[in-house]
Amino acid sequence: MKTPTRLVSVTLSVLALSALTACVAPQPVYESARYPYQPVYPVAPSAYVEYGRVANIEVIRSQTSGAGPSGGGAVAGGVIGGVVGNQFGHGSGRAAATALGVIGGALLGNSVEANANAPRVYENYRISIQTEQGAYRSFDVPSPGDLRIGDRVRIEGGQISRV
Repeated sequence: MKTPTRLVSVTLSVLALSALTACVAPQPVYESARYPYQPVYPVAPSAYVEYGRVANIEVIRSQTSGAGPSGGGAVAGGVIGGVVGNQFGHGSGRAAATALGVIGGALLGNSVEANANAPRVYENYRISIQTEQGAYRSFDVPSPGDLRIGDRVRIEGGQISRV
């Protein structure tokens, strides 16, 4: 009678622990836009076309502000660690294993939450183009693609393409 209860308890503990550890790595940031730059908003078709040369390409870094741990990860980790630790030993050994599970789970849960809430750094590129009329235009893009300084480009409807 005790074995099925313990098996169910261990299985649930392993599932809860795996759900908690799945949060360790931050989700990757996927960039779907590539060269030539395609703006997110719809661009009205324009008959106006400009030509110019790439004058400068600079990296622009931005950082999101991180939030400190709220304590929820420590509480969840402590509960899961206590349940897992309670599955080992007998008598005072079980109590010690439970206490170690609570402490270890709380530390792990707090670490996971702090990592998930850490500040993130993102990079974009600012492409400066000097038009044939002498004006400068700048475009912020997620990737410069194969553009290099000095390349001749065409600007049509807010899109850059190499000539």
